[in-house]
Amino acid sequence: MVDINEYGSEFFFNRELSWIEFNARVLSEARDKTNPLFERLKFLSITASNFDEFFMIRVASLKDMVNAGYEKKDIAGMKPQKQLDEILEKTHEFINVQYSTYNRSLLPLLKSNGLTVLGSFDDMSYEQKSFCDRYFMDEVYPVLTPMAVDSSRPFPLIRNKSLNIAALLKKKNKDEELEFATVQVPQGLPRFVEIPAKDGMRFIILLETIIENYMDRLFLNYDIVTYAPYRITRNADLDIDEDDAADLLKEIEKQIKKRQWGQAIRLEIQDKMDKRLLKILKKELAIEEAAIYEINGPLDLTFLMKMYGLKGFDNLKEIPYTPQPVPGIDPEESIFDEIRQGDILMHHPYQTFNPVVDFVRQAADDPKVLAIKQTLYRVSGNSPIIASLARAAENGKQVSVLVELKARFDEENNIIWARKLEQAGCHVIYGLVGLKTHCKITLVVRREDDGIRRYVHLGTGNYNDSTAKLYTDLGMFTCSEAIGEDATAVFNMLSGYSEPLGWNKLALAPIWLRNKFLYLINREKEYALEGRDAYIIAKMNSLCDKKIIEALYDASAAGVKIRLIVRGICCLVPGIKDISDNIEVRSIVGTFLEHSRIFAFGNNGQEEIYMGSCDWMPRNLDRRVEILFPVENKELKAKVRQTMLRADFLRATEHMKNTPVAVSLKSYHRKYSVKKRLPQPKSSVPVQIRGYLYRWNIINGIFNCLQV
Repeated sequence: MVDINEYGSEFFFNRELSWIEFNARVLSEARDKTNPLFERLKFLSITASNFDEFFMIRVASLKDMVNAGYEKKDIAGMKPQKQLDEILEKTHEFINVQYSTYNRSLLPLLKSNGLTVLGSFDDMSYEQKSFCDRYFMDEVYPVLTPMAVDSSRPFPLIRNKSLNIAALLKKKNKDEELEFATVQVPQGLPRFVEIPAKDGMRFIILLETIIENYMDRLFLNYDIVTYAPYRITRNADLDIDEDDAADLLKEIEKQIKKRQWGQAIRLEIQDKMDKRLLKILKKELAIEEAAIYEINGPLDLTFLMKMYGLKGFDNLKEIPYTPQPVPGIDPEESIFDEIRQGDILMHHPYQTFNPVVDFVRQAADDPKVLAIKQTLYRVSGNSPIIASLARAAENGKQVSVLVELKARFDEENNIIWARKLEQAGCHVIYGLVGLKTHCKITLVVRREDDGIRRYVHLGTGNYNDSTAKLYTDLGMFTCSEAIGEDATAVFNMLSGYSEPLGWNKLALAPIWLRNKFLYLINREKEYALEGRDAYIIAKMNSLCDKKIIEALYDASAAGVKIRLIVRGICCLVPGIKDISDNIEVRSIVGTFLEHSRIFAFGNNGQEEIYMGSCDWMPRNLDRRVEILFPVENKELKAKVRQTMLRADFLRATEHMKNTPVAVSLKSYHRKYSVKKRLPQPKSSVPVQIRGYLYRWNIINGIFNCLQV
């Protein structure tokens, strides 16, 4: 057994490279021919969106470190510059595969299914060209602002993630020096336009292609020498000095505005761009050669998500899934009466999110309810929960809401909601200095015949009715007195300085949770050393905390069987002889985004199961307010265990063999195969559970709803 203090850098994968491997698993779904065509478009769009955020935050952070001369190595022994070099190499390779998938696979399949994406005006009919001409003059031209660059007009500030067209111009009939100009593709207009069909074929054309065709109308006294689209990604990581910020809300508002103009981190250009154009862009944007991406196709593939919404192609999409009712909850009855019967577990999106919305809605209108307290991290654009909280305050109830202003890329939205809640009379807490409040908890205090009773909802996902249809999450209702007391303590701590000496059931980061996890892992190790059965099953988004990984290695070396289901980043290296050969790591990629955090510990036959909002990452354990809560009801523990087993496809398949409905599902075993090869110690790719597609999701939902 290796001493826990002796695990060197060779025992860890780099966080950023591991994330790229995760995005590669998403890309593999776009390349999977067994997936419906439009689902493949969606997955390809997701990879592009993922990379935008990756560059804006993670690559930008490394760039800041390099600029500041920061030389400290990460847990994998890599300095910031080394990480940047390898990231840029990997991302160039990745983007080549992205566009190979788009050009060689998806475009021909779209055409064979009656949809052509036009790259030019060359093959258009007269009717189609006339349509584009009218569309440009009526809809596009009035919005465009062509910008020339000369001695009196400096190079303009190019917005983050905006699509632009660069051009070199020459005055008509003159041999003067070439002039540079740029025009932004309007973000307020649809990225693509459907034009009249021809011979039974539907056609779409990208907005930038239309603008390029009419560039001469933007510069009437000039000849267009060359033009090409480009797009930049800027540093969007907010730099907030919370200690010196007199008003956190105003400081964040100021930083949001700066996000559009941060340092250029990535430049995407169309391949074969004129070298003269590229030279100007490189100079003005101060971009390095390695950060320039030559693209063989349309820049910014996120438009494919909009294409997914095209009508008339339902046969190329998965059948929409309707969330099922939650057993034990009658929407016509008082939800408080239902919770008093016993704890209630919910599995979204297989089961509807409506009970969570109803919980707050009923509380807002119930005359017996005295107070509602809730944490909000990300909410939907038209949130019914926000509306209910505001109405509750107007009804005279005490409403306290912690709105996390530092929820990345949702800051502006959260500021708007926070102000609306304040105007309605809610007591709004704008997060905590130095910490993000990421926990998901709602407390309702109700006066009943037998006294004051506290009702609590705890979950793994956000109070967002939109994403609850797309993310897999677990939630639990309870009126446990012990958890109610803890919930009150949580909100007292968030709103003031009242930190309890101890907790009944809940464990919180950053004050208790790390030690709680280390204790639970070490306990399994001690059981294994005593020759008893010991195991850990953990499901989360990311695993990169060094101390947790070292504890897992130590437990594995002692004989603890560890099964990890990690969607994204995983810095743990499985399969190292005598160290991690008792650890299996799997990753699930499918129609729904795996988002739940579940932790099971054998505990010498007295299994303990916990859920919460926390990943095994330093930021979650040390710099966020997170909650871990136990599942103690015997029936609910069985449900959670089955959820975890089904999440692990291999064990789910074995489970199905002993299920009465297995006969009708045998075909799925072959179709949705599993990559069974375990990763070697120097590979950051976990075993990927591929083909976890929509029909499999439906099966999961059916199982959940059957387990009443």
